[in-house]
Amino acid sequence: QVDLVESGGGTVQAGASLKLSCATTGRSPVLYAMTWFRQASGKEREFVAAVSVSSFTHYADSVKGRFTISREKAKNSAYLQMTSLKAEDTGTYYCVLGWMTNENGHWGQGTQVTVYS
Repeated sequence: QVDLVESGGGTVQAGASLKLSCATTGRSPVLYAMTWFRQASGKEREFVAAVSVSSFTHYADSVKGRFTISREKAKNSAYLQMTSLKAEDTGTYYCVLGWMTNENGHWGQGTQVTVYS
């Protein structure tokens, strides 16, 4: 079983930057696409960004141009560089294995991002 651990969240002022990290705790011989989701309090979880095994990327319109997803080449690890943060980016950020979907159904604890204006 591969579990994911997210880190790097924090409380920042609007306009600031943060870099989130996602690491796997188990070993897998298979490389997966990886996706970041986020969930604001009282709202549904939403897609943020995805990166394929070959590092092709896709973003939600709301973060395009501000967020950059990247990954390690030979590991199921990913990052989310977030710049020009807005209050509406506030939420708990989760990473999962899969292309825009959670393939193994496991959700980690997430990492909290709070942006105040």
